[in-house]
Amino acid sequence: MLFSSLTFLYLFLPATGLLYLAAPPRWRNAVLLAVSLWFYYWGEPVYTLLLFGSSLSDYAHSLYIERHRGTRWATAALVSSIVLNLGLLAVFKYADFLLSIWNSLTGQQLPLPHLALPVGISFFTFQTMSYTIDVYRGDVHAERSLATLATYVCLFPQLVAGPIVRYADVAAQLHQRELTVENAAAGLRRFVVGLGKKVLIANVLGELAAGYRAAAAPSVGYAWLYALGFTLQIYFDFSAYSDMAIGLGRVFGFTFPENFNYPYLACSITEFWRRWHMSLSTWFRDYVYIPLGGNRRGRARQIRNLLVVWALTGLWHGAAWNFVLWGALFGLVLIGEKFLWGRALSRLPRAVGWVYSMVLVVVSFVIFNADSLSGAAADLHHLAGGLPLSSAETVYQLRSYGGVLLAALLGATPLPARAGRWLRARLPLLEPVLLAVLLLVSTAFLVDGSFNPFLYFRF
Repeated sequence: MLFSSLTFLYLFLPATGLLYLAAPPRWRNAVLLAVSLWFYYWGEPVYTLLLFGSSLSDYAHSLYIERHRGTRWATAALVSSIVLNLGLLAVFKYADFLLSIWNSLTGQQLPLPHLALPVGISFFTFQTMSYTIDVYRGDVHAERSLATLATYVCLFPQLVAGPIVRYADVAAQLHQRELTVENAAAGLRRFVVGLGKKVLIANVLGELAAGYRAAAAPSVGYAWLYALGFTLQIYFDFSAYSDMAIGLGRVFGFTFPENFNYPYLACSITEFWRRWHMSLSTWFRDYVYIPLGGNRRGRARQIRNLLVVWALTGLWHGAAWNFVLWGALFGLVLIGEKFLWGRALSRLPRAVGWVYSMVLVVVSFVIFNADSLSGAAADLHHLAGGLPLSSAETVYQLRSYGGVLLAALLGATPLPARAGRWLRARLPLLEPVLLAVLLLVSTAFLVDGSFNPFLYFRF
């Protein structure tokens, strides 16, 4: 079920809100768990037991780890938990990819299972892994209630596309949280703004990207128009989901971590990754980079650790070579900024750093969105000038999507948020009217349109 679907907006969410408010405080976790499992079952009836099984596995492992903390049995239980979690990813997400590599290397023709990918498996697997690791480290106590832990894992606002919420961030709120009109209003405001970003900007830019894919011989100008459009689409698609997730969490009494901080204002790739998908970046830092040694064991080890992290970051996004290339590209650039040209870059005007960063980001997302390495090479060839500079089709697409591209460029800056704060401070009665209009317009677009995917659902 999509947040930006009429079923969610006008059936699931109102019904959930009424049930939640009607329930006594001690039953609210049970309500959230039940509706979250139904939310997941709506889109993934086959894999709902897999989701609950993942919760059960880490619940049992964490209790055992805490009971035997400091012994080899706790370490064995941690390894068992990690193997089971990564095994789920290996089977459902990477089996075809790994078997294809094996077949290529050996000449065998082992059949590919072509298993359907459970929605959100990359997110909830990393979430449950972080919980068990934190229990092993002694950073959190193991949760005694299976229902409470399952509520944390299955919580529908952030279940299928993040942000990746650590147990430590919400442990206290799982046991006691306060519902206030102010928090609910702020959460609904965040949700409606996210909905507008998704429906009115990301979906429209998705049509531009789909048009490019259908073009027989796109010009250089059309290729760059597509590259810019997809770069903005993926930001507004994913940040909109994060906005809606954080807003819904606040409605139900939870505070989730922020996931984006205007990444397209970055003046280096290092800064970009401090601003983009922050919950994933910090996850890899805390659970992969630092345990490998981080920057504590010399430059060669640090370079190795960075390459491992970025290879895994690429693979986390998808089981294909273009994702490996995408991750490797960022890994090499980050190593370069750290050891070669980063200091010189910081001395240049910020405008130069911004242009450098955005060109790399736009090109990287062209690789990211390709269907294969050969497809990525073809797209890069188009960008480099392998075809006519412009065409009637390019002009038509620019006229059709120029307005939404301009709105997206403006929306990727803090200006709209500042305008919203100014409006709330000086014209507080106007804001709910504008939000109602935004909800109605978004609804009209949903009724009229059929293009409404969430890009990160496939990861």
